[in-house]
Amino acid sequence: MPSIQRETSVAAGAVNDNVFSGSAFEYARGNSVVSIGCVASATGTFITIQSGPDVVLEESPPKVLTTMPVIPDDFFYNFAMAAGDRLLLRARNPTGGAVTIRAVANITYV
Repeated sequence: MPSIQRETSVAAGAVNDNVFSGSAFEYARGNSVVSIGCVASATGTFITIQSGPDVVLEESPPKVLTTMPVIPDDFFYNFAMAAGDRLLLRARNPTGGAVTIRAVANITYV
């Protein structure tokens, strides 16, 4: 099962347009089922998840943890992805300090 695992800092007042950008699995090679866990190191941040043209999660606060997401407890977002779709996880930090975003995407091709 292909996986993407990222840990990135989002500066105060900044946006990371795609935490998964640059991954070998950012674009689906075939129809797949995706499960995503995403956490933030502090409150006040927001994430958005898209699969191609489909919005999976509109801007919402992620769970707050100081570790990577735990399987299955933190994998709230499960969806189908069509071949060629781009996986996008946008992180916005309107707070006054940097926040670490930790995300894992597990991809199962069907």
